Amino acid sequence: MSGVEQAPAGASPEQRIGGHPGSDVLNAFFRRYGLQSGTVMMALILWIIFAVGSPETWLHRDIYSSLMSTVPVTQSGIIALTLTLVVIAGEIDLSFGSVMAVGTWVFMSCPQPELALIAGIAAGLGVGLLNGFIVVRFGIPSLVATIGTWFFWGGIVIVGTGSAGAGTGFAKGFVTSLLAGRIFGYIPAEMPWMLTFAFLLWLLLNRHRFGAHVYLVGDNDQSARMMGVRSNRVRMGVFGLNGAAAAFAGISSTIEANYFWPTVGSGAMLPTVAAVFLGGTSIFGGRGTIFGTFVAAFVIGAIEPGIISLNLTGFYTQVIYGAVIVIALIVQSAVRGRAER
Repeated sequence: MSGVEQAPAGASPEQRIGGHPGSDVLNAFFRRYGLQSGTVMMALILWIIFAVGSPETWLHRDIYSSLMSTVPVTQSGIIALTLTLVVIAGEIDLSFGSVMAVGTWVFMSCPQPELALIAGIAAGLGVGLLNGFIVVRFGIPSLVATIGTWFFWGGIVIVGTGSAGAGTGFAKGFVTSLLAGRIFGYIPAEMPWMLTFAFLLWLLLNRHRFGAHVYLVGDNDQSARMMGVRSNRVRMGVFGLNGAAAAFAGISSTIEANYFWPTVGSGAMLPTVAAVFLGGTSIFGGRGTIFGTFVAAFVIGAIEPGIISLNLTGFYTQVIYGAVIVIALIVQSAVRGRAER
């Protein structure tokens, strides 16, 4: 007999190899939900800090009504959701700020509000598809291509409008209630729209063949092509979705503000991109979740009002903003490392 203790007959596989069933369950949880865990943890920590530091603000419902209005469109939460698909597919689109302006400009150019809404979203879809075509047809890295189209489309809107803004009075009525109304007098319409986008995109990624193709293309494009996936169409598709979402967000934010500025979307890049990567989407493609981006969008949106509620000066905003992102990414890295053991 050797000196190794033998497992009893009928022992489970975990007992035979000296493992513990509980640890396997925990590892399975981290493998499945590791991308979201770090973001949710950071959101909870941040909320506790704000609630303890300023309970009169963060334990009152008004701050949450404000966040439900600003995060979906002003902080570009809706765009971050569709941008997640672009990044999972191994690409990046930095032109969405200008696409917001293009879609809104088209919307403002149509006299009939309902038709204007359709035309504006269609314009965003068209610009997004054109971005995708440039990337896949000419083999230009999407980072470089969309920086170029960001300047191009932004310039088109400035030239076309002569840098002049306009009121949105023509859209009063159904369109205004649809995009910027209040449900039960409290819940901003932007929040249900963001929830709808999140749910539909989650279904697309997790319950549809297109979503599986997005993950395959981002993980290994060559293998995806060998499996018969039309990767160029997949890439163009996610660029098109991002363009349509950008136009929708631009129109909604303009309706909420009751005024159109040709520079709408100019400040959208940082919070949008930060939400995608803070939500656990891999910069290398192939990994990411809609839920992670959804939570991260509200984390990003809560930072500035949280800093103000703590009576800190504006000089702290950038410091805390960067610290939250870096710490969250470190936590995500640790959680991902646990999941891959």
